[in-house]
Amino acid sequence: MVGQSHVVQALSNALTTQRLHHAYLFTGTRGVGKTSVSRILAKSLNCTGSDGQGGITAEPCGVCQACTDIDSGRFVDYTELDAASNRGVDEIAQLLEQAVYKPVVGRFKVFMIDEVHMLTNTAFNAMLKTLEEPPEYLKFVLATTDPQKVPATVLSRCLQFNLRPMAPETVLEHLTQVLVAENIPAETQALRLLARAARGSLRDALSLTDQAISFGSGQLLEASVRTMLGSVDRTYVFRLLDALARGDGRTVVETSEALRLNGLSAASTLEDMTTVLQRMAVLQAVPDMAVEDNADPEIAETARLAQSLPADETQLLYSLCLHGRGELGLAPDEYAALTMILLRLLAFKPSGAGASGMQRPAMRTAAPGSAAEPEKKPPLERPALRPAVEKAPATSEGNVSNAALAQVVKASVNIDSESPLATSSVPVTAQAPAASFALGETWSDTVNQLIASEAVAALTRELALQSELHSQAGGVWTLRVERESLSQPAAREKLQAALQQVLGDAALKLVVDIGPVTDTPAKRNAAVLAERQRVAEEAIHNNPYVQDMIRNWGAKIVPGSIKPLAAGPI
Repeated sequence: MVGQSHVVQALSNALTTQRLHHAYLFTGTRGVGKTSVSRILAKSLNCTGSDGQGGITAEPCGVCQACTDIDSGRFVDYTELDAASNRGVDEIAQLLEQAVYKPVVGRFKVFMIDEVHMLTNTAFNAMLKTLEEPPEYLKFVLATTDPQKVPATVLSRCLQFNLRPMAPETVLEHLTQVLVAENIPAETQALRLLARAARGSLRDALSLTDQAISFGSGQLLEASVRTMLGSVDRTYVFRLLDALARGDGRTVVETSEALRLNGLSAASTLEDMTTVLQRMAVLQAVPDMAVEDNADPEIAETARLAQSLPADETQLLYSLCLHGRGELGLAPDEYAALTMILLRLLAFKPSGAGASGMQRPAMRTAAPGSAAEPEKKPPLERPALRPAVEKAPATSEGNVSNAALAQVVKASVNIDSESPLATSSVPVTAQAPAASFALGETWSDTVNQLIASEAVAALTRELALQSELHSQAGGVWTLRVERESLSQPAAREKLQAALQQVLGDAALKLVVDIGPVTDTPAKRNAAVLAERQRVAEEAIHNNPYVQDMIRNWGAKIVPGSIKPLAAGPI
């Protein structure tokens, strides 16, 4: 058994002391040795030794009749059942019928059920009684890749051993021993690629090695193995990481294009990058930690990158690469997706970090009046939104009823048309000159009159609302708008005709300029609505009945629910 010392030790001690359980459950991913350990256990229970006088042993001889028959699948007292294809109650009942008969040639009958989680519930129920109290000569060996699907009633009747995925170093060591015994030349770096590609499965590693031997005409060379696996040369990975550490966006894009031209997998690139980044993170967190494989030539380059890339950026890039693999299938071009994933780190780099062509512009202060000083804009002010009162729970002895509270709420938010707030205009610019404010007042009243009489609509209405009356001289009204799209001749002519009709001045001329505006009917209307909202919210929050419901009965405020009632045209 390779790489499963914890299982070997437990079973060896049990066999040596002959403290045997009646049922064993081996769990683990594919290719870690579940079936192999069950066969070895069967040989240990039935081995007779090379002289025919042996007993139960932790080291089966491998040459006696029982050992050779189990290896070749001819041992009559060892039965393997594949639950993936024999999952019904009939197959299990047929197997259990053999339990009443004693072993024919061996000491123990061994029933091995592979992929036991595939059995139906009825099949599990059928075997429970025999599994719990089998004859003394019967041993159950169960194997599964998904123990969570095995019923708890079965798990409680078994000794469970978890076979772990093997580390790449363990697989590499075993492959080296096998190839030396087979007298097949192999490069160490080629075996490292095969060990990584196996992903913890020794069976997969042996299968890939056999395929690589055929692909390389009896030799295992790094170049041929890399071609067979479609792996990305770590040179590209280190080049990308080095470019990301330096903030060199050009090299990142060029390397991604090189991967495209060479037909190298984008998914493999991200996978290899996560492996290297994981090693870098370990070296950054524990600099004096011993390296797992000093013979690996990539360790030195990994250590260098660990010193050049900050630890927080290493973690960020690891997360981006890990989650970015899921984005490759969503993009129309996986190499374009790879480029975007890699450039994402440069976009998230702190402003102080150097990034060639990718640095986020930082705001710098300059002397007042200098050309480098950025334009200062006042912060946007948004009215605070406060909610209305939720329906309070009905009580038998409260100071206020629900109906009364609803009437209070309705009365509190009703701002009638006689209120000063409904008819007054709120200055948009507090420090505006009196003449400018008067023009804004005149234009706002005129536009609201046009809208109320439905004299303007669509683009003409927007032109009137978004414009500022800049001057009135000699029957010529000059308007100013910020957006050129509003100053179309057709809209200007329609607005001019509407003004002539409403004001009764056929000689009135309208001129529209482009420029910044500060006092428009739209801004005045927005200010009035904001003030109405504020007054409505204060009316609700300051109402004594509402405060009583909140304080004594746990009533709550529903965010965004307070709306002032209509109070006539603005």
